[in-house]
Amino acid sequence: MIFSVIIPARYASSRFPGKPLADIAGKPMVVRVAAQAAKSGAREVIVATDDPEIARVAEAHGYEAVMTRKDHATGTDRLAEVAAKRRFGARHIVVNVQGDEPLIPPTLIRDVAASLATHRAASIATACHPIRSAAEFANPNVVKVVLDNAGYALYFSRAPIPWVRDAFTKGIRRLPPGMPAYRHLGIYAYRCGFLGAFKKMRPARLEQLEALEQLRALAYGHRICVAITHKAPHPGVDTPQDLLRIRRHYRRAK
Repeated sequence: MIFSVIIPARYASSRFPGKPLADIAGKPMVVRVAAQAAKSGAREVIVATDDPEIARVAEAHGYEAVMTRKDHATGTDRLAEVAAKRRFGARHIVVNVQGDEPLIPPTLIRDVAASLATHRAASIATACHPIRSAAEFANPNVVKVVLDNAGYALYFSRAPIPWVRDAFTKGIRRLPPGMPAYRHLGIYAYRCGFLGAFKKMRPARLEQLEALEQLRALAYGHRICVAITHKAPHPGVDTPQDLLRIRRHYRRAK
């Protein structure tokens, strides 16, 4: 299996400007992410950025950087620009690894790429893990996914799905044993031919209502296969407080 990892890393952020350059145990965060991605077995790891300093830092640590436009609406659009610049073939697989996940497991990256390689009918692959608590299941900030018997996504939602009619008549107090409740993880693998088509699709109504970009692919008839991991990965960095947590993790690891 041959695949590439692309790490979108833009400087601007409403909650944490300059986040990819934040120091974690002596190295910028984007470099920590790239190091994890390099352990996945990817043919190459590319940092896609709109900031010259992020590109310089990535290259100084031995990783390729590709400058992209500043006006991309999504990370998927940034991936599509890189795939076009590198002239990847339509069947080539690229994995989108977020630039704020310095502890992402390399095995998760590889598993998502492998899932897309084996599910020939899919245009996208992603991942999920089982939900264990009723509070997490009911939380609208936790995106849920329902799968078919072949491991393809039927739907993604912020709502608690599937809804167990008899067990939830008095509210979500606990999850019934064996209930297939899965939390979606924000990692994606794409076939490059799909990336070129995706940027031409108009946003779907369900995508806008749920604020979930992957629903656009489902709305246009594309299939998404989902790899199930039974260990939840370490949370990424959204805020300066998250960065302090990650730094503590590295200190403990040492």
